Amino acid sequence: MYSSIRIALIGGIKKLMAYKHVNSKGITYYLHSTDVTLRGGKQQTIYFFAKVEKNAKGHPVDLPEDRVVKENPRNGFLTVSKKKPAEE
Repeated sequence: MYSSIRIALIGGIKKLMAYKHVNSKGITYYLHSTDVTLRGGKQQTIYFFAKVEKNAKGHPVDLPEDRVVKENPRNGFLTVSKKKPAEE
């Protein structure tokens, strides 16, 4: 089960709600991203899942169009990877 980004009006304040995914074990995770600098000086955006919607290491985001969520069937660990181009 998954959902996309939503904006909720709670008490007159707009609240950004991130992409969330429930894994096969029933645990809900929220997608976050952060920008990091690689050793060569190149900037890169990384995506990660956290059990809480607000995380000090990144900010909640929607799942990008070119990405897909994969789950490890053994332990339920979630990862985000690029979609493979469709073969014609």
